[in-house]
Amino acid sequence: MLIFARSLADSFVLSKQINISRNKNMKNLLLTIAMSVLGFTSFAATPTQSNKKMETIILVHGAWADVSSWDAVVPLLKAQGHEVIAVNLAGHGKDETSFAGITFKTYVDQVKEAIGTRTNVILVGHSFAGLVISQVAEEIPAQIHKLIFLAAALPHDGDSLLGLAKLDAGSHISKYLTIDKEHGAAIIAKEGAADIFAADAPQQVQDYIAANVKAEPLVPLATPVHLTEKNFGSIKKVYIHTTNDHAISYPAQQYMVKNSKIDKVYTLESSHTPFISMPDKLADIIITESK
Repeated sequence: MLIFARSLADSFVLSKQINISRNKNMKNLLLTIAMSVLGFTSFAATPTQSNKKMETIILVHGAWADVSSWDAVVPLLKAQGHEVIAVNLAGHGKDETSFAGITFKTYVDQVKEAIGTRTNVILVGHSFAGLVISQVAEEIPAQIHKLIFLAAALPHDGDSLLGLAKLDAGSHISKYLTIDKEHGAAIIAKEGAADIFAADAPQQVQDYIAANVKAEPLVPLATPVHLTEKNFGSIKKVYIHTTNDHAISYPAQQYMVKNSKIDKVYTLESSHTPFISMPDKLADIIITESK
């Protein structure tokens, strides 16, 4: 599974770090924001000058989303001097890789390729990507400093997203989900997309999401992770709750955290996509955990 003029300010107040020209027309701004299914345009921020060696932050989007999910967050992180890499998973956004060639390993290898030889890396995974970053940490633990789970699946060995989803009675996904086994696709009905992913977004953005939600490769969603206490278990973990979440419900998030070893927990009063409604608050958490 993404700032608005004064009429929306009560619900969507952004940090002063984000500079929006007062001369921009509201309609044009909203259309620009809605240039991707779960993402919107980046806004310039003034870089912070520092001699401190900053962290590398790798951002991984969730299912039914793409790399543009992070467009409003990336400049806020870069403004602090961090190296920020947002990964677009195969078959998402503008990538046209056939679903038949996409596996869970495809995603894991993509993230590992983005990391390269870097060390002390902070991995941020949204939603389904909680499983992806967990498997990456299992395979290259010496290179990972911390895992940040954003409204994410928090797995144990043998878990898959579809398996975890069956335990989440509060999720709205099952109401709108169709499995197309012939084409290996998981499809969210357009009428349910905004409710599931961005119920707190402005109506114009909700409409755009509903009109542009794409099918998701099925195989990775059903693939279990293979995790060990020695590798995955040794990495520091942070969880960011989203209390008004209709994709991975807040009770389900709490259950996963309660049954896992989590070093710190944050809570945002948002839907499944706080990078739409409160990118400044989300960025602040990631920056805090990068110090």
